Amino acid sequence: MVTASHDSATPPTTRHWPKILSNYRKPHRGRSAFELAVTVVPFAALWALSWAAVHYGFWWGLLLIVPAAGFLLRLFMIQHDCGHGSFFAHRHADDWIGRAIGVLTLTPYDYWRRAHAAHHATAGNLDERGVGDITTLTVAEYRALSRWGRLGYRFYRHPAVMFGIGPVWLFIIKQRLPFGMMRAGMQPWVSTMATNLAIATLAAVLIWLIGPVPFLLVHLPIVTLAGAAGIWLFYVQHQFEETHWAQGPEWEFQQAALHGSSHYDLPGVLKWLTGNIGIHHVHHLSSRVPYYRLPEVLRDYPELGNVGRITIMDSLRCVKLVLWDESRGRLVSFREARALA
Repeated sequence: MVTASHDSATPPTTRHWPKILSNYRKPHRGRSAFELAVTVVPFAALWALSWAAVHYGFWWGLLLIVPAAGFLLRLFMIQHDCGHGSFFAHRHADDWIGRAIGVLTLTPYDYWRRAHAAHHATAGNLDERGVGDITTLTVAEYRALSRWGRLGYRFYRHPAVMFGIGPVWLFIIKQRLPFGMMRAGMQPWVSTMATNLAIATLAAVLIWLIGPVPFLLVHLPIVTLAGAAGIWLFYVQHQFEETHWAQGPEWEFQQAALHGSSHYDLPGVLKWLTGNIGIHHVHHLSSRVPYYRLPEVLRDYPELGNVGRITIMDSLRCVKLVLWDESRGRLVSFREARALA
């Protein structure tokens, strides 16, 4: 067990955190196997029970789709750790588990891993936006757009589009072809096509066993709900009032990681289902820390608990923050941008 070893009178500075967090990077492989089992088995059971509810006409049983989506989201968090090489810290094991889970989450593992690595390398950098993140314009960029350009951006940032249409577009359509990875070689394309083939095969088998309508009634809502929750989490992890953005020589990795990522303080059950991804500032400081060890960091270094902390109520207010105001160094709403004009 790692315990706090720093002198409380001289707390660590931003540049010290990566070295401190390296003490938490080693996974417990038995724990990792357990975490995988207690996620896969309940997901499969809830999926089967949801199908049984459709098959036998117990329509109220479709409520099981909600917890099933929660477990699918948790599977994605395991896939996320595999992408960082932190789940088993064994390259082949992490990669193949990540690829297998990608069939269930509709997320081509190698394609997603590259895009997500770019996100970690450039988060909070105004000069490096556009890969693996949510498009965010500055106030000046928004004002420079044509009328139709502004309308398009407002449409994109509308909650109904971001969290309603967005999951369907991303997980069912966009991730079927790895556009944007043309310079990354063949691996993202091979991964995507192999994932598509595995998805089609699994879907065909399930449709053959239970029929197309029950399959669609069960699986599409589960994927959509899990996708919406995933996009919501990703959104509030970087689009919050006290987030940090910089450009050019002013951007610095540790500063952007610690202050450009939130600590989304969720209730216990939601922390478990989301794989502690709410402790996002620590994750960005050291992405090789397994998700189940992130609470250890907050236990040993409680000063990190208040950095970028937002609650569920705080996060609901983040939806209106859509433009980066460079003059004030914070995110603002469309209304605030008009007032500034």
